[in-house]
Amino acid sequence: MEAVAGSLLGVLFGMRHACEPDHLAAISTLVVEERSARKGLLLGMAWGLGHTAALFGVAVALTFLRAGLPASVADAFELGVALMLLALGARALARAAREGTAGPRKLHAHGGTHHEHEAASRHVHLGRWTLAGRPLVVGIVHGLAGSGALTAVALASLPSSGARLAYVALFGFGSILGMAALSGLVGWPLAHLGRRPGAARALAAATGLFSIGLGVFWGWPLLTRIVTAG
Repeated sequence: MEAVAGSLLGVLFGMRHACEPDHLAAISTLVVEERSARKGLLLGMAWGLGHTAALFGVAVALTFLRAGLPASVADAFELGVALMLLALGARALARAAREGTAGPRKLHAHGGTHHEHEAASRHVHLGRWTLAGRPLVVGIVHGLAGSGALTAVALASLPSSGARLAYVALFGFGSILGMAALSGLVGWPLAHLGRRPGAARALAAATGLFSIGLGVFWGWPLLTRIVTAG
């Protein structure tokens, strides 16, 4: 019973973790481009997979080394998130400015996989799966930034390496579920807003400004601390 309760808790914490402001700011700048519940869900899954891969990779290393993530490295990872938010926000603002000029859709093939998308869209193929490359990378950056704190909690509260890694994996699974659900829900109203170019453009600009604002708020104290320590 304790194992079941612990597993469920890990998944629920992961779902809650997906709702943190920096995660929502980053994924919203991407989902607003798609304006589709299905595509929003897939973007959320790609983010969650990248996030979980980074979390689990760092957790494996730190668990077997029985070490914590150095504060300077943790700050550098956090600063990376802030810089990424600034870049995503700037990109969203640029897209809002040129709304409607994304380019023609293009049918192409990768091996045996044929699909169609806008010419500028980038993606990653894993076998038969097609993953949006941008949210995958965004998820990896977020996972690196959160890995130190999560591993510290697991090391302090769980008795064995297997239990710690299982908890991190379940936490990651919960973050995949949480972000996929949230981005899918956000994509549904955006599908309707997409019929109104002015509204869609305003929303893209709003998400861009929110991402930039959060990036500055998040990154300035970190940058000050890193420069002072250096």
